[in-house]
Amino acid sequence: MWTRAELKNRAKAVLKSGYWKAFLASLVIMVAGSAESQGPNFEYRLDRSHFENGDFAGMMPDFMPDLMPILGLIGLGIFLAVIAYRIFIGYPLEVGGRRYFVEASEGRAELANLGRGFNGQWYGNLVKTMLLRGLAIFGWTLLLIIPGIIKMYAYRFVPYILAENPGIDSHRARQLSNQMTLGHKGGMFVLDLSFLGWYILGALALGIGILFVHPYVNATMAELYQVLKAEALNRGEATPAEFTQDPAVEWNR
Repeated sequence: MWTRAELKNRAKAVLKSGYWKAFLASLVIMVAGSAESQGPNFEYRLDRSHFENGDFAGMMPDFMPDLMPILGLIGLGIFLAVIAYRIFIGYPLEVGGRRYFVEASEGRAELANLGRGFNGQWYGNLVKTMLLRGLAIFGWTLLLIIPGIIKMYAYRFVPYILAENPGIDSHRARQLSNQMTLGHKGGMFVLDLSFLGWYILGALALGIGILFVHPYVNATMAELYQVLKAEALNRGEATPAEFTQDPAVEWNR
């Protein structure tokens, strides 16, 4: 059974040998739009008194009603562009970033594969598998928030599995991740919470400090992936071949 202290100590050892490489890989994951690497969100809210007193309507210029349809179309276009970016660019980038941390946990901290998710041999399967994972989480979230959170943890290691075997079947990738996380979701939630203090300190440093927390978090998650993968192999729930890409096709082609 893993412990938070054990995972974090391993992560620190990995970071000592190549922190700035890990920092760059974390930036790639963040640019990819991964929700698991964004840190805390701070939401701006309007004072309710503006609405209760009718002041908000008075703040709107006379020409605003005429612009609303145009602004709506612009907003829709921006939304669709963000979604397209996340699917067609972000997903491969995230898998490449996860691959870096998986390799770093094995003593091979190389940046060469950060962009290899765009390899034509694997691109379609990476995008499809990550998209199906995202739709599954979104669908469960529509039902209730809690089931959505549970599915998010159940499928957390799909990009890690793809990082090692980009040709794996989409359904099998989700199934493997679900099997690996059975009985561990509560511990994973507490592990996530254990980084909250670091995120708060990072936010106090004008928010920039959060960027320096991500390598620590990503390295720790890669260590957890290695532990849970080994357990799945020992239980016979997976085979080594499922965590290995086709040897006939290299990532760096």
